Amino acid sequence: MASSTEHRSDRRPTLGVVGGTGAVGRVVLQVLPMRRHLWGELRIAAGSEDVGSTLRVGDEELTVEAVTPEFFDDLDVAIFDIPPSIAGEWVELAAARGVVAIDNSTVFRTEADVPLVVPEVNPRRVADRPRGIIANPGATVMTMIDVLAVLHGGWELTGLVVTTFQAASGLGRAGMTRLRDELDVVHGDRELGTRPGDVRRLVEHELGTDSPFPAPLALNVVPFVGHHVGDGWTSEELKVRDETRKILDLPHLPVSATCVRVPVVSSHSVTLHASFGRRITVEDARQALVEAPAVVVLDDPDEPEFPTPNDVVGADPRFVGRIRQAPDAPTTLDLFISGDNLRKGAALNMLQTAELVADTL
Repeated sequence: MASSTEHRSDRRPTLGVVGGTGAVGRVVLQVLPMRRHLWGELRIAAGSEDVGSTLRVGDEELTVEAVTPEFFDDLDVAIFDIPPSIAGEWVELAAARGVVAIDNSTVFRTEADVPLVVPEVNPRRVADRPRGIIANPGATVMTMIDVLAVLHGGWELTGLVVTTFQAASGLGRAGMTRLRDELDVVHGDRELGTRPGDVRRLVEHELGTDSPFPAPLALNVVPFVGHHVGDGWTSEELKVRDETRKILDLPHLPVSATCVRVPVVSSHSVTLHASFGRRITVEDARQALVEAPAVVVLDDPDEPEFPTPNDVVGADPRFVGRIRQAPDAPTTLDLFISGDNLRKGAALNMLQTAELVADTL
């Protein structure tokens, strides 16, 4: 880590990006040029297959380094987007060397002594990092958490039913590549999808069964994201519950989630059925969301105007629409949200968190 004797105003902190060639890492590097002035030296590390290659960040051309203990020398902050199987080891090593580590894996999100940070919702939590580690929430929770925080602040959230519509990019480059390969296979056959199992048979015949998805995604939806954790629930569904509770500081909030993979390249969507402790109206909720800095309301049923993942990909805010209320349920709301899962869902949130950390150094 850079010398603590240097005064914060005399130098800009240094930043490392570990996993800079992955799907999220590449978005980090796309977003960085607009925020580059906040940082001094920038360094990038990735797996052995990419070491020595060059990546452009604005007008800089940077050489990809190996992930080694020495990589973290002279860094103040490091952003990690690497597989959970290796994230724990490298994140803890970086923290032990005095680097503030911001990790996008699932390894630390539920640890009591590791803050789970969304800068628009709980920015002060960055200062409470006894292990030198900060966790980044999952992209599914990031899709909805700003909206939920606004509504909870006004009307006291008491229960949540969520259905997710998760893009292939949630599984990184492998997910996007597989979806595109499947779409190539099914392209042009107008009879596909009219006979039981015909898409599965064709896709598996042409591409094999080694897929990141548990069923073909082209011309299909797959109601199983993550792995089975017992009683019919998947790991992704429990993540939605646990991370929402932690970020909003509602440890006993009833949350029920059904997570579905859909044939969308990038940008997640969710539907919410939210219950509150006080009466809420559609008009009041819409106004509160219009005033929220990280939310865009697209909600005109007469046009019709509503968010879709294809329309919001590449954008920073979360887009909310279909805001409505059942006539006999004055303390509930139903709504639909879309957001870019690689951008604010991962890359931008980590960079914003890193900037908050830089202010505490």
